[in-house]
Amino acid sequence: MRKALVAAPRRGRRGFTLVEVLVALVALALLAGLAWRGVEAMVRAREVNAAQTTQALRVDTVLAQWAQDLQALRDVAAVPPLIFDGAALRLVRDSAEGAQLVVWSLRGGALLRWTAPPTTRVGELREAWLRSLQLQGSEPGQLRALEGVTAMQVYFYRGTGWSHAQSTGDLAAGAVREDLPAGVRLLLDFGGAAGAPQGRLVRDVALGPQGQLR
Repeated sequence: MRKALVAAPRRGRRGFTLVEVLVALVALALLAGLAWRGVEAMVRAREVNAAQTTQALRVDTVLAQWAQDLQALRDVAAVPPLIFDGAALRLVRDSAEGAQLVVWSLRGGALLRWTAPPTTRVGELREAWLRSLQLQGSEPGQLRALEGVTAMQVYFYRGTGWSHAQSTGDLAAGAVREDLPAGVRLLLDFGGAAGAPQGRLVRDVALGPQGQLR
């Protein structure tokens, strides 16, 4: 007699247990957390680099304006064409509309730049000069050029070396005022403000021949 063939019972597929699923989920969560930290660190680094680049461009722009003001210096008889009193540097620069008074000062942790309207009248220039002695930092035309500045020093190049801008210089021939220096050195100390550069910045500007306004 032939034996009947009996099919072997099929084994059912074994599924994941609850513990295995939980372990897998925890592992995925850890990996996701690590990946997010890496992405967050990259974003922060990118933001810091962008802030530093923006600040560097800002510093370069401000120093370029500082140099332009000094290189456009106009020698005037009505008011001192260039003077530093320890807190603010006042200068008279040449512009297309006439002589213009510019004041660079340090106030409230920021380097400020104030400009008076250009003029061809000596009386108006004197009035602007007197008005500049009473600046509080919030007047129209006052620009907060650089933040995070803790100290500002200015030196003049006279003769063969640098001296503090408040030191006495040589008198101009046949005049009661001092000779204009051949160069101006700016020292800015930074620190404390978020995103601001740290340490000291030094910039030298050579002065050229100045026009006369009597």
